[in-house]
Amino acid sequence: MKNRWLLLVSCLSFPVLAVAQRAAPPVVRKNIPLDSIGLSDPYILADVKSRQYYMTGTGGLLWKSPDLKRWEGPYQVAKPDPRSWMGPKPMIWAAEIHSFKGKYYYFATFTNRDLKVDTVQGVALERRASHVLASNTAEGPYTPLNGANYLPANKLTLDGTFWIDKNGKPYLIYCHEWLQILDGTIEKIALKPDLSGTLGTGKVLFRASESPWSREKDKNGQDRPNKVTDGPWLFRTTTGRLGMLWTSWVYDVYTQGVAYSQNGTLDGPWVQEKQPLTPPNYGHGMLFRTFDGKWLMSVHSHKDINGKYRRIPHLFEVDLSGDKLVLGKPYRP
Repeated sequence: MKNRWLLLVSCLSFPVLAVAQRAAPPVVRKNIPLDSIGLSDPYILADVKSRQYYMTGTGGLLWKSPDLKRWEGPYQVAKPDPRSWMGPKPMIWAAEIHSFKGKYYYFATFTNRDLKVDTVQGVALERRASHVLASNTAEGPYTPLNGANYLPANKLTLDGTFWIDKNGKPYLIYCHEWLQILDGTIEKIALKPDLSGTLGTGKVLFRASESPWSREKDKNGQDRPNKVTDGPWLFRTTTGRLGMLWTSWVYDVYTQGVAYSQNGTLDGPWVQEKQPLTPPNYGHGMLFRTFDGKWLMSVHSHKDINGKYRRIPHLFEVDLSGDKLVLGKPYRP
């Protein structure tokens, strides 16, 4: 969801979708088809306990459905502390809901536009960080864990996701913002056993420039690798191979790629597939399994209509039975 300097200078935000706190709760609608919902970075939790699908993403809102066909929402579920560094009206991007040890955790990117933490190439950068909220129910509300601290205040991070390794150790996987380091990375950091903070320091898994498929033009019009890392999501194939979905750009087209760990661990090394995974104009993918056992990938399309960004969730079938993730046909419940 992040691309050029122009987007960030004009706040690289989606003014309608990305503001977390509103003067009044949003109007809840019922029986809404998926393709009628405007949502960036769609994440779907198939919650076995409630037999409901819960969809969140950018904006701090939640949709729910019993069958993926008709959705109800949006509900405002993210309740960050207005007295914290996030302030009273943080922007919220790329939220995910994970069930872990009887509770639900809300992994999201929070931005306080009033706090400047760095200046790079003459551009003042706002405080932005992957953070975690918690709730006893999938429907929230999600509130901060007392005293929880995850990533350094002066490090711009985003699109945090959750992973548990083969030894049961939890990790936060996130992007270090390309705006700050000019060649975005995807990194890992260990989480405390109760997810109430992180342990140690982050480690780079790979950089945007390692991708053979993402492209952009430099100031002289020459091709080079794109600098954006976006939306990591980890998975294992049936054979046990560790893979990662992530998104960048092919010139001005948002595109989904995939990488695989050579040794099956987070530390890698990670090898990038030569070609993108999805057709052009789809990205920020994640995988989930339906209640009847079908694996699906949720992504959003990315379109600029008369200067306004329009993002719609989409579902694709995927096959994990071999050594690689294979993208199937669009899924329409």
